[in-house]
Amino acid sequence: MRLERRWLGRVGYDEAHALQRALVAERAEGRGHDTFLTLEHDPVMTLGRHADPAHLLLEEPEYAARGIAVRRVERGGEVTYHGPGHLVIYPIVALRANGITLRAHIRALEASLIAACAAFGIAATRRDGAPGCWVDDRKIGAIGVRVERGVAWHGAALNIGRDLAPFELINPCGHVGVVSTSVALERDWQAIARGDRHALTEAEPEVRLVGDVVAAAYERELRDYVAHHTISERSAVPAAAGGS
Repeated sequence: MRLERRWLGRVGYDEAHALQRALVAERAEGRGHDTFLTLEHDPVMTLGRHADPAHLLLEEPEYAARGIAVRRVERGGEVTYHGPGHLVIYPIVALRANGITLRAHIRALEASLIAACAAFGIAATRRDGAPGCWVDDRKIGAIGVRVERGVAWHGAALNIGRDLAPFELINPCGHVGVVSTSVALERDWQAIARGDRHALTEAEPEVRLVGDVVAAAYERELRDYVAHHTISERSAVPAAAGGS
């Protein structure tokens, strides 16, 4: 399995969506390479294909007035927010050709988010029935994927920066009352707990650097999966999954 990593910087949602579609078409036709895209989006709320619009707490024009786009997309899962300071991960991976199940793909995404948190001293975990990444009862990472013609796209996101105000305008991932957190905020709270208030002025982790950690962990997880599972254990995958 060859995974090409690409950092896109900050891009609009529609631009990244079009790039994903082009890469999916290539892989479905047996061309190109599996690609791991990392980026930041301009502010946008995205809803999965079966998401309940009631989890948007404002009307669409009110989001637009705040400079936040709204997009309903193909992935599984409910509503989430992407914006500056939030790492977005789009692995375009030919699951069928590589002998990887959808479950293994999602588990690898969860493991990669957990590994990135651990790299910054944060103990994050999975939660049964709620795909993503959690720190106690606080949501720090989201997952929502789509599979077409055996190729996975969409993916995951990890909150890095301190500005989480837009999450107050939705029920994140369809969870009413859930508290969102981030790498920077968890590190701030750790600093307060040990009495190191000077650490509160430290710069937020660089999103691109965190993306590199996530990509490396994702590759490790899938290579381990392929090495330890027989072909008969790698079943076909459904079209959509996730929790956002």
